[in-house]
Amino acid sequence: MAIVEVKVPQLSESVAEATLLQWKKKVGEAVAADEILIEIETDKVVLEVPAPAGGVLADILVGDGGTVVSGQTIARVDTEAQAGTVAAPAAAAAAAVTAPALAAASSAGGGVKAGVAMPAAAKLMADHGLDASAVAGTGKDGRITKGDVLAALATPKPAPAVAAPAAIPTGAPAKALPQVSAPVGLPPELMNRPEQRVPMTRLRARIAERLLQSQATNAILTTFNEVNMAPVIELRKKYQEKFEKEHGVKLGFMSFFVKAAVHALKKFPILNASVDGNDIVYHGYFDIGIAVGSPRGLVVPILRNADQMSFAEIEKAIADFGKRAAEGKLSIEEMTGGTFSISNGGVFGSMLSTPIINPPQSAILGVHATKERPVVENGQIVIRPINYLALSYDHRIIDGREAVLGLVAMKEALEDPARLLFNI
Repeated sequence: MAIVEVKVPQLSESVAEATLLQWKKKVGEAVAADEILIEIETDKVVLEVPAPAGGVLADILVGDGGTVVSGQTIARVDTEAQAGTVAAPAAAAAAAVTAPALAAASSAGGGVKAGVAMPAAAKLMADHGLDASAVAGTGKDGRITKGDVLAALATPKPAPAVAAPAAIPTGAPAKALPQVSAPVGLPPELMNRPEQRVPMTRLRARIAERLLQSQATNAILTTFNEVNMAPVIELRKKYQEKFEKEHGVKLGFMSFFVKAAVHALKKFPILNASVDGNDIVYHGYFDIGIAVGSPRGLVVPILRNADQMSFAEIEKAIADFGKRAAEGKLSIEEMTGGTFSISNGGVFGSMLSTPIINPPQSAILGVHATKERPVVENGQIVIRPINYLALSYDHRIIDGREAVLGLVAMKEALEDPARLLFNI
């Protein structure tokens, strides 16, 4: 028997732990070298773990939903065995997952078994002398999480424990579950209505944490302006075919917004700065974050040195970001840092919004849907393709003057793209 260990990849210094999503192979099944065995979700990205060698999956040490750290061994591959020759009792594998199994206990009302506790949850229950039968687990396969224990401790008279459904895999449709109890005082017709309780993924929880951090630490204000997109539309229409033939990528609008943003940041460096304690850090480079929606949540990959990138390089990079975000294949390094961000809600039809700053940055540009709207030019009402721009900024270091003039600089660059060529 030749055993090779499957280990958690090296996580970044800012990521303490991660969560296993779902094993793609069962114990006893054949695996090929570099075949993806499982995906690991951190609070920033989803990483794929390949088989280090071909053979048979001999053992799974940490099951679906388990919490792991860098370098931890999560499975073993027997490189000499044949498929079907390795014993694979599923119950034994599940029992060895991430925490000591708690004895199954039946509740007084319905004989519901308590789930296996996660490490932090087991310690918290032991510290408070809390029995597992008094805690309803909401984790994978009914596992008890630290949040479940805290909720149980905060409840004076906990309701009868009910086994929670297995965590829904990312992308799977949620199935409505019957509500087992209703708040006292509700009329009969409002009782027993379906509800669904699904734990946040690490990425979603991290997004929530960062948004709260942004609102709590930044003095956020937003200034607005409108831009006539006709010049950009005409320029794009004129060169679209030649551009795509030459560079192998379509000429979109985002490259214009990126170029216009960099143009304004050069004029007003404070928009490209950040706060570090009592210091203002002026960045001599332009790393532009592009907000991208994915099935697992919003991610913001970075265009490094965007001021040195051509239109074609920007379009290729953004297209690549979008594709790999959907597949969960963006790396942690690609989403770390950034000096300014752009959020394009217009792709979803947004007319106007107030984007929230992405810490530790101090400003973000919100782009919206371009629509034909009546405007006044030279005393006449005319129809023009108008886009409303929104610039949210940290008023601790950015005054209204710089914010307004910065947004005006972006507007002028978009309404007269030749400015980008001459830097005026």
